[in-house]
Amino acid sequence: MLNIALFGPPGAGKGTQSEFLIKRYNLFYISTGDLLRKEMAGKTKLGLEAQSIIAAGGLVSDEIIVQIIEKTITDNTSCNGFLFDGFPRTYIQAYILEGLMLKLHTSLNCLISLAVPEEESVRRLLKRGLTSGRSDDNETVIRNRLREYHQKTLPVLQFYRDKGIFAEVDGTKSIEEVTGLITQLVTAELSKSLFNVVLFGYPGSGRGSQGRALARKFGLEYLATGPMLDAEIKQGTETGRKIVALYENGQLVPDEIVVPLIEQKLAAPKEVQGYIFKGFPRTLVQSYILDGLLQKHDSSISKIIEIEVPTLELIRRLDERSKTESCMPYDTSTSKIVKRLGEHEAKTVPVIQKYNQLHGVTKIDGMGTFDEVFARISAEIEAGFRSMR
Repeated sequence: MLNIALFGPPGAGKGTQSEFLIKRYNLFYISTGDLLRKEMAGKTKLGLEAQSIIAAGGLVSDEIIVQIIEKTITDNTSCNGFLFDGFPRTYIQAYILEGLMLKLHTSLNCLISLAVPEEESVRRLLKRGLTSGRSDDNETVIRNRLREYHQKTLPVLQFYRDKGIFAEVDGTKSIEEVTGLITQLVTAELSKSLFNVVLFGYPGSGRGSQGRALARKFGLEYLATGPMLDAEIKQGTETGRKIVALYENGQLVPDEIVVPLIEQKLAAPKEVQGYIFKGFPRTLVQSYILDGLLQKHDSSISKIIEIEVPTLELIRRLDERSKTESCMPYDTSTSKIVKRLGEHEAKTVPVIQKYNQLHGVTKIDGMGTFDEVFARISAEIEAGFRSMR
């Protein structure tokens, strides 16, 4: 997800650059003024509360604003990110936004400030006033607005300088040049982003073979819990010995063992563009763990894909696999196959439903040849990469 805050004094050209960013990167535009007017027009609870405050001559509190912004973000998860205009306006609001982003398992990627000297801002706004008909486009009001902007904004800019995500662009250049500079900044930011895919599907849907092939094609690392556990056993590690003991007693490997292995993979430096997760998360608890692990490494889930295959076809495939070297323990009888499919439905389907509400899950038809299914999934991942870049 790409989240940008765009700053600039009145007359800096934020409106023009906002339009470009929204269209180019499929961002949802968040302006506190626009959101307040929308809530009030819709006569929502928050809108009516804000309207009564404004009618009494007061300022709408940060508590109301943050609730409206949170509602807007959670209602618009289909976009690639958000463009904040006019928020955070104060040092306190900068902390509020940071807390809100953490709650929503994301973060602000960068703050871009369009730098324009005061006299240039005044000149531009006075010129606009000749045709705009706006009563506030006069020099006295303009200079007051600029003074207020700088007084409130400087602490906010310093907040993001200290966090290392502040970037300044010379706003006196032509529109095309400013757009080009902003594009360079966003491209550099996107290059830091990992493309992380969670691959879902019932046993027999082809997740493993598809996941490995997709990882090779797109320069991703394939993270599957089964192979990671097997590797520990083969290496004879202490963790491997614990896993063997659990297997021998017919027990499942607990998250206390699985999670550190995944975190080691995420923490190890490597030249990959992201990860494909297969077999994790398997439960709702694990879904929260994965969100936390990725957040810890300044990353998040980019794409969630579910391969759909009819139940009878799944049983047929698993029965065929039981006669090969790839046979899994649950393939050895029809009753075991049905039990394993039932476990997936009970434990993993709720995870998919949760992700569908938060991020949206792309459903892929898993019927057909390997290459046909691979082409369908590849097209979705390619589209995801394009939207990030």
